[in-house]
Amino acid sequence: MKLYQYNMFFRLIIVALLFCSCASDLDFDQTKDLKLEPVFVANLTYFDVKANTFVDNGEEQDVVFNVQDFDVFRDSFFRDNLKKAEFNFEIDNTIARAYIVNFVFLDVDNQAVHHTEIDVPAYTNTPNIVKYTDVFENETLDLLKKSVKLEIGITMLPGTPLTPDSPGRLKLRSGATVYFEIK
Repeated sequence: MKLYQYNMFFRLIIVALLFCSCASDLDFDQTKDLKLEPVFVANLTYFDVKANTFVDNGEEQDVVFNVQDFDVFRDSFFRDNLKKAEFNFEIDNTIARAYIVNFVFLDVDNQAVHHTEIDVPAYTNTPNIVKYTDVFENETLDLLKKSVKLEIGITMLPGTPLTPDSPGRLKLRSGATVYFEIK
């Protein structure tokens, strides 16, 4: 019985302490100086193209991916608060040919507003990873905000002819790091 009384006493003390608090005047004007600067990282695009994709009926060909929607800027919050964007590209080439990979950002009239070109050397039995970062700030960010589509093209440079049995692949991984400023 005594144990029960001690438990009740301690519970009452704890409850009483929970109702005790300190208070001070709140200054809501402090929120006027509030500035948030969140950073987000997201995947941008990805492809994995086998060497035989560049051969059609015995003829070598370049590859152009369908134009993809890229209308991330349709949202006014995103458009108004974005202060900087970095697009990071990583291309792994295990094909014995050099390439140029093009990223073309298009506006609503299908006019190019920004173009990124990445040279990818031919594979020579050693790791062949090309890393590239495209930074958008100020004027270039304003142009990027007009983008609604993204076109990706792969141009094959002269070299050893490819066949339907040629080994290797061209892999792209890309991501975006976006910086906001919310006042």
